[in-house]
Amino acid sequence: MTKAALFRELLERPETARIVGCRDALTALLIEEAGFDGLWASSFEISASRGLPDLGLLTMAELLEASSHANQTTGLPLLADCDTGFGGKINVVRTVQQFESADIAGVCFEDKLFPKRNSFLRGGQDLEAAEEFAGRIEAGVRARRNPDFTVVARVEALIAGRGLEEALRRAHLYADAGADAILIHSKKSTPAEIVEFLQAWQARTPIVVVPTTYPHWDLAEARAAGVSMVIYANHTLRASVSAMRDVLSEIQLHGGTAGVEGSIASMKELFGLTRVSRWEEWSA
Repeated sequence: MTKAALFRELLERPETARIVGCRDALTALLIEEAGFDGLWASSFEISASRGLPDLGLLTMAELLEASSHANQTTGLPLLADCDTGFGGKINVVRTVQQFESADIAGVCFEDKLFPKRNSFLRGGQDLEAAEEFAGRIEAGVRARRNPDFTVVARVEALIAGRGLEEALRRAHLYADAGADAILIHSKKSTPAEIVEFLQAWQARTPIVVVPTTYPHWDLAEARAAGVSMVIYANHTLRASVSAMRDVLSEIQLHGGTAGVEGSIASMKELFGLTRVSRWEEWSA
């Protein structure tokens, strides 16, 4: 089974799938080791790993390179966070072609104006005209060769404060354009507006959510509400920043690493994670 087919199966199965944001191949290995269903090549995490803010600065080539490294390292299917599609319809077409050729399972495009701003930044969010964005989704769907390759349309109307009616209007337009799933996004502290959207949506396509700001909504509740897939989009990056700060502070304070050795991964663990023994077999 191809990774595209695996990902489509995750979206369509009765149980809610869980995928996790990654920025590189090592993170992808840890996500696979933990038993999650798939990978989210997060433009936020990949931008941050390059010391850049999530403001549409990442190029398609940079995102494709990072996504490919993660994708090649594990057996998990990967959904790539392709922001607004890197331009107009022809850019969306090329993005679909390039990511599909790299054996990536699918792409997600969001309906903001380029350059996008991260959804959780304070201040306004500018949305693309819904009809224009629907045209990009239609072009991306037509460009794929494998019908299992997934095109997800991300609706930012709730993020932009445009309300449920506008969110539903956009989602229906994108589904009409051929989107395989709708990612409905919210930055409220509860899932109330997501639940309201789901009640009105009536399972027309699979629904994907990113519960960053409403973390107390657990998997069972999401499943009961009709969510097909949950993305834990930025937690590995946030965890690594906290852990690295703690270790660096300890080393700086005590003038050595003795105090941190018991709380960090051993070299043996890293050799195992990066499969040294498998590679050494080739040189024997």
